Amino acid sequence: MKNWPDFVQIKEVAPRDGLQNEKDWISTDDKVAWINMLSESGVKEIEYSSFVHPKWIPNLSDAREVGKRIMKRPDVFYSALVPNKKGLEHALEGGIDGASVFMSASETHNKKNINKTIAETLPVLRDVIHEAKQEGKRVTGYVSTVFDCPFEGKITPEEVIRVCDQLFEDGADDISLGDTIGSAVPSQVDQLLEAVLSRYPKEKIIMHFHDTRGMAIANIMRSLEYGITRFDSSVGGLGGCPYAPGAAGNVATNDVLYLLHGLGVKTGIQERKIQEAALFMQNKLGKELPSKALAHYVSTA
Repeated sequence: MKNWPDFVQIKEVAPRDGLQNEKDWISTDDKVAWINMLSESGVKEIEYSSFVHPKWIPNLSDAREVGKRIMKRPDVFYSALVPNKKGLEHALEGGIDGASVFMSASETHNKKNINKTIAETLPVLRDVIHEAKQEGKRVTGYVSTVFDCPFEGKITPEEVIRVCDQLFEDGADDISLGDTIGSAVPSQVDQLLEAVLSRYPKEKIIMHFHDTRGMAIANIMRSLEYGITRFDSSVGGLGGCPYAPGAAGNVATNDVLYLLHGLGVKTGIQERKIQEAALFMQNKLGKELPSKALAHYVSTA
């Protein structure tokens, strides 16, 4: 018998990481209604939008309005992606509880995604982290392409740790390690987590898997074996990185819950409410979402 953790915390990232890659505009009213549905599901953290300049992610240009209009529950933590000090200013106006900063372990992907080198990015994020902390906000550092880069190929654990060291030194509270193109297999998870967890407490590490090659659930199971209890996921499997060719959606919250609850791991999340939230957005987008658990729910409803 495996010694699974008693409890796993899921951060729901679909309102940001899911919608940022969709071509169709989702109205502000629908975004607000959808996030309110997610708030009622038992999820304890929702990344509700991004304060990146609207010309880069037009689908999330209403981030401030969404942040002001959603019905914030006191037991739910509402965070948003913040690229720089101006974005943080807008995010604070939108009522964030926490800020997420982002960069890549791959030099080329960082340049494509942020239009800066890693060395140029770090001082910008340092300013955001310091200012957010002064405002009493928790800060998560997203590190992309921690296994493979669509431009450079394999990324070494040493390259990942170099970036993590700097983010932690600058004041990040925790770090989310992203399989941006969904290419990792469990042996790569072994290699990275053995290096990372020899350096940082497991409580400060979040795993963020994409399911491009159907390996996300296997990678989550391997992460659980290392004591990781925090994961990002996206309702229905929405999402993908606009600056990573071939990157499919995030692992579906629906599928992660099916796994965890099947293992007897508590999450505090009601699967039925997640299925309903996924169906709501599936209908708004007019296309089937990739979650296997959602497809089964629909077929048996």
